[in-house]
Amino acid sequence: MGTEVRKPLDGSGTKRLLLIEPPFYRLYYENYSLTRLPLSLAYLAGMVRRETDWQVQIYNADFSRNPAAKKYSHLAGRGFLNYMENLKNPAGPVWSEVQKAIEDFKPSVVGVTVKSQNFASACMVANIAKKIDGNIFVIMGGPHPSMVRTDILEDRAIDIGVFGEGEQTLVDVLCSVEGGSGLEEIAGIVYRRGLEARETNPRPLLSDEALDDLPFPVTVARDTLKDYEHYPPGAFSAVFASRGCPNNCTFCGSRYIWTRRTRFRSVHNVISEMREIARVGVTHVHFDDDTFGVRKSYTGELCRAIETELPGIRWSCEIHVNLVDEQTIAAMRKAGCWSVQVGVESGNNEMLRVVRKGFTIERARAAATLIRKHGIRLEAFFMVGFPQETVDSLDDTIREIKTFPCDSVSYSIFTPYPGTELFDYCRERGIVSDDFDVSLFNHQSPLNHFCPDIPQQVFQERLRRLERDIDKLNAWREVRRNLSREGLARLRGAGVKAGISKLSRFARNVLTRRS
Repeated sequence: MGTEVRKPLDGSGTKRLLLIEPPFYRLYYENYSLTRLPLSLAYLAGMVRRETDWQVQIYNADFSRNPAAKKYSHLAGRGFLNYMENLKNPAGPVWSEVQKAIEDFKPSVVGVTVKSQNFASACMVANIAKKIDGNIFVIMGGPHPSMVRTDILEDRAIDIGVFGEGEQTLVDVLCSVEGGSGLEEIAGIVYRRGLEARETNPRPLLSDEALDDLPFPVTVARDTLKDYEHYPPGAFSAVFASRGCPNNCTFCGSRYIWTRRTRFRSVHNVISEMREIARVGVTHVHFDDDTFGVRKSYTGELCRAIETELPGIRWSCEIHVNLVDEQTIAAMRKAGCWSVQVGVESGNNEMLRVVRKGFTIERARAAATLIRKHGIRLEAFFMVGFPQETVDSLDDTIREIKTFPCDSVSYSIFTPYPGTELFDYCRERGIVSDDFDVSLFNHQSPLNHFCPDIPQQVFQERLRRLERDIDKLNAWREVRRNLSREGLARLRGAGVKAGISKLSRFARNVLTRRS
């Protein structure tokens, strides 16, 4: 295991690749769920099926057939205890399911997509695979291997790490595994030669034209996704129009994976994929781009194409505050955009400056007001606990979370993920130790405390209250949205007529009292 050259496979029957999204939210609560097609795995599966004769299956181990709504208070409370217990119990129900999925498919290669927050879970998956059959070749790709490179190989169950874009890299690795050839000429991997960890040259990023040539994930899923028939249509609603983010936030690792150069698929290619998505019953598409709308001319062209060619489709995206202007938002709304996500992060201008967001809280509020003026639903992302955070800046953000003009709040606690600029900042100042255990820390972990200017007890008390308040605030905003004129119209459209007049009067009264 873990050597440069492997014995070649002994026949086409052994060429079976299982691509796994490891469990994460299900470790907090069995019915928490990632109810969506893992796009990265679908791209990989599509390339392998097109370029090789390997059989491929995608297994989303974080999917529950009976999904429950997540609550921040549970993630930071009882849920976190469940998470830690599940990581220590390889005989637990989730891991038994993972083991059965591997045993049933009988792969010769297992590929796992890994973020820093689910790395511990991914290692459990790798070790389960090796326990089933020590000859199974385990590959890990995704953001975490791209950030930490050879460190990924510290777990001996992992044979190869892939960094950067993995579509062509995986094809090359499978050809090497199949033929028993060496790995040193494959760009974009880390591997072992004996006990030595080695890193090959980076693989060039795909060109705009090459992005157009990738198979559509929604069509790949039909033949490869385990339990495909149990997923709702909305699980296949995500699409990438571009790859890369030009911004330079200190807490983010995107630039280390994609670089800061944004690459764009052709508008025609994006529209073609959206048509395929619509064919499975999806009426709402989400653009998964790190930052939508980077190039204004492209955004305008895409909006005009959606408006003309897909008039019944509604869509959503994440956009940077500085890209929000009257012309762009009006064009997006006219083209069917119904929801937008914006990363505000902090309610304190000094914090926004030090993490290089590039705008002020006043600018963020103005952008939010403009978005909502056009009737677009707004979800605002906030993050607390940056290393430079003070009690005053934290309180500014808490107040902003409660008053920001949006329809829902997504809340995170700062986590120094290895490889990011702020991780190095924390390590240099002794805020994180050399034996930092990434499995203990994620954006909702109650153990997170990386702001030395705020006493830990003060920080934790404020956050626990904030988490309960956000759950209540988001719940109320959802009720308000459903009781709005648009929500009542949806009920009428669904054929719910009984009591609609009474419900309308109730809605008007409630909204008047809360306004």
